[in-house]
Amino acid sequence: MISIIIPVYNEEGIVGNTVRYLKAVSGRDHITEIIVVDGGSHDNSVQEAKKEGALVIKSFRKGRAAQMNTGARAANGSILYFLHADSTPPRWFAADITEAVKKGFSVGCYRLRFDLDHWFLKTNTWFTRFDINAFRYGDQSLFVTREVFSKAGGFRENHIIMEDHEIIKRLRRHGTFIVLPSEVITSARKYIKNGVFKMQGVFYLMYLLYHLGYSQQKLLTIFRKLVR
Repeated sequence: MISIIIPVYNEEGIVGNTVRYLKAVSGRDHITEIIVVDGGSHDNSVQEAKKEGALVIKSFRKGRAAQMNTGARAANGSILYFLHADSTPPRWFAADITEAVKKGFSVGCYRLRFDLDHWFLKTNTWFTRFDINAFRYGDQSLFVTREVFSKAGGFRENHIIMEDHEIIKRLRRHGTFIVLPSEVITSARKYIKNGVFKMQGVFYLMYLLYHLGYSQQKLLTIFRKLVR
């Protein structure tokens, strides 16, 4: 059984639609719950998620890593599926994940596609089909068995940026990884607001500075200066 875990912070107008979609396409034979973990939203995110039937819990700490760990602790499923509020997996995702686990893959994600028809974004996301850590993004979603997640120690809560990228390396030590052949469609809203080339350039910069050893606080400061 799969527990879907969605961290949110001020996702009004988005999280409700995501939960509604997941409930519409998820078979009861596979999905045990949809958990929305709120990081202190001051809009209607919580109300939206509850209205659509999600289990909403509060995280004592804001930040995706802390919120996803909170959701994992509350989850009942043997498989944890972490999904961003503005990302949509294929309709058959539950069958994909359960079949992958049956075949011995205890960790995995989908390829990525944006909801914006732009050649540069298409070029970047084309590379997400390859099983290389450099091409792993949180928007691709992440499934992992509870056993492997526990062995890896969960998300690093001191990571404000690159938390999804960081955990993949540790999960690989305890389980077999797969990139599923379908795509998660994610919102390009940050690209639209900041500019496609600028936004992707910022992500490249974050990746480089992270691997050069910049602190999380320094990365966050730079990110906030560059991104609206």
